[in-house]
Amino acid sequence: MKIAIINGPNLNLIGTREPEIYGTESLTQYLLSLQQKYHSISISIFQSNIEGEIINEIQKHSFDTDAIIINAGAYTHTSIAIADALRNVKTKKIIEVHISNIYAREQFRRESYIAAVCMGSLCGFGLHGYELAIQSLLDKD
Repeated sequence: MKIAIINGPNLNLIGTREPEIYGTESLTQYLLSLQQKYHSISISIFQSNIEGEIINEIQKHSFDTDAIIINAGAYTHTSIAIADALRNVKTKKIIEVHISNIYAREQFRRESYIAAVCMGSLCGFGLHGYELAIQSLLDKD
């Protein structure tokens, strides 16, 4: 199985950014540990603060990836373009992940433009949400 994990803006700061919401563990280190734990599958990791680069990464994996796990960060609530890019990938195994519980935060964070094109959404489980997404994909495979 080949999984692309795509992360959006400010997620490169996880570990130092608002630790009361996101914790103190580095997202990069956590995802690298998942690559080691699930060494039998191919997991690519990408992060960008730029919407167009996220769209390019989605398109790059459009036809050669079995699944996409995406945390679009704040673009979740604003980007029709990212939703459109996800809608056009070959795989329909797309899982939306959020480290915090977006439904327990500000009102504007409660609407996801990408949820409608995902098979499921995970939020509020901290970094563990990424592993839950991987396990879900493996269970469905």
